[in-house]
Amino acid sequence: MKSLAELQAIKEKMQNKVVLREGTGDIRVVVGMATCGIAAGARPVLNTFVEEVQNQNLSKKVTVSQTGCIGICQYEPVVEIFEAGKEKVTYVKMTAEKAKKVVEQHLKNGRVISEYTIAAHKA
Repeated sequence: MKSLAELQAIKEKMQNKVVLREGTGDIRVVVGMATCGIAAGARPVLNTFVEEVQNQNLSKKVTVSQTGCIGICQYEPVVEIFEAGKEKVTYVKMTAEKAKKVVEQHLKNGRVISEYTIAAHKA
């Protein structure tokens, strides 16, 4: 059995992740986590977004959550980014490495990575 202090530390660590996933930030990152997404590798993508948003101190402005099927299974893992007053950005065929770059360039610096978007894959 864990000590009360250890359990409290675990609770605090996990609480930060729950707040991050349920926050009210200006930017919402939504990762498709239906069966097709999970099979294509969406879980590490979701985890990377959660960790990197926290590591980059973006948790006050960015909320990371998950959803079911987005409807474009051939492009999984799919990540949609919603920002007030801007058009939704849909990133496709995501990996954990791409997720790190999206956090750094798009979420932190406001630059969409065009080659990761669905528009680049449909061309």
